[in-house]
Amino acid sequence: MELNGKSDTNNKNENENGTTVRERANTGGAYAHLSNLTEDTFTVEEAVEAIGFGRFQWILSMLTGCAWMADAMELMILSIISPQLKCEWRLYSYEEALITTVVFVGMMLSSSMWGNICDRYGRKLGLVLCVVWTFFYGFMSSFSPNFAWILILRGLVGFGVGGVPQSVTLYSEFLPVKSRAACIMLIDIFWAVGTCFEVALALIVMPRLGWRWLLGLSSLPLLLFSLACKWIPESPRYNVLSGNPDKAYDTLKRISITNKTAMPLGKLVCMRQEKRGRLQDLFETKELGKTTIMLWIIWFNCAFAYYGLVLLTTELFQVQESDSINSTSDCNMQCRTLKTKDYVDLLWTTLAEFPGVLITLAIIEYIGRKKTIAIDLAGFTLFSFLLILCTSRPVMIFFLFVARAFISGAFQAAYVYTPEVYPTNIRAIGLGSCSGMARVGAIITPFIAQVMLRHSKPLTVSIYAVVSLLAAVCCLLLPIETKGRSMQESTSNKTSHESTDQ
Repeated sequence: MELNGKSDTNNKNENENGTTVRERANTGGAYAHLSNLTEDTFTVEEAVEAIGFGRFQWILSMLTGCAWMADAMELMILSIISPQLKCEWRLYSYEEALITTVVFVGMMLSSSMWGNICDRYGRKLGLVLCVVWTFFYGFMSSFSPNFAWILILRGLVGFGVGGVPQSVTLYSEFLPVKSRAACIMLIDIFWAVGTCFEVALALIVMPRLGWRWLLGLSSLPLLLFSLACKWIPESPRYNVLSGNPDKAYDTLKRISITNKTAMPLGKLVCMRQEKRGRLQDLFETKELGKTTIMLWIIWFNCAFAYYGLVLLTTELFQVQESDSINSTSDCNMQCRTLKTKDYVDLLWTTLAEFPGVLITLAIIEYIGRKKTIAIDLAGFTLFSFLLILCTSRPVMIFFLFVARAFISGAFQAAYVYTPEVYPTNIRAIGLGSCSGMARVGAIITPFIAQVMLRHSKPLTVSIYAVVSLLAAVCCLLLPIETKGRSMQESTSNKTSHESTDQ
């Protein structure tokens, strides 16, 4: 009898080495139930489902959340220090925009690279490297002597921050299907905490100690997270795919002990090793290729709109009390540093992230990922258009609050969908490429929110609204809905497995 093109003799030799090879169809794009295997085998997917959600996942949620909190602080700080540096160093509007742009250029250049590292060498290694990198250059940027150095060092910070989204890849691979969406959505609570904490920290530090102390203090959570990474194990899904079933089994055993639940009995079935972290695999099938293109557009808009709104908030506070919005000079040297009132109002709009993620969490398991993202983007479009109206400051803050809630929900729902739709062997590179496209949007947005706004408020706001509406349509065109679907392990239609005695 032939199996995978091998004779019974070859199979016997493999059995003598303690390994057998089985082939089965990858039904539905995920690990199928083991009805076609012997009862004494199980997959990582089935082990994760059997062990369930418990103490291990709670601890991992806290650690992953800390990474997101630190990431949020490093990005939220851009809207706070830019007005200050513009006044202190007498910068032009386009130079002020460059302070934000270089961060996202670094993120764009590194996102796929970090994804490749995580797919090839492990999720944990890639995450630790990017966090340590970001802390070092984030702390060093507080010593920047001039404009050129702040650009260089913040660009290097962005290069490291580009890898932080891989924490979602690692995190999602430890979660049971029924808990995955809720857990990834709740991680955004930590992002919201990080943004609010950064504004509160700025309210205390900026008037007394200045922007250098704010940059230095904002980098410390990254140091704490890098030290805590020692506790985080490598993903068992990655270990299985890279040919390390023993490590995968040990990790699963550790999780079951921590959760005080039982491991499945029998042998761990592991997949044949495949090439990992290749960008071309994102287009291996027509369906996967269409998904990738649609996701790139959606992620581009999410970052373009989210960071645009963050920057617009502080800019609108400034231009509302000046005549600079009607200025026709490209060399507008007017500046106004943020006051206590501005920080308080900025904090109010930042708090919108909490209801945004909670409302999205409430509907994502009922109507699905695609419709949830589309509704959030449509809501952002509506309230962005309302910013064109000439209103009082409280009404403007309300519009900003609601728009911030919608775009925060959309961004986080995209973080739920993307790791679910890509299989394990390209999950990190898939998320990394989407993150890279998001940074393209983030690179462009400072020139819209901080430069174009000085010339035309209606045009600026309309651009954000129209691009978001286009992204909402792309959500509905996505060919795959991942609600209730197990994670795929391979892009192959047929996948070979190895079962290893434990």
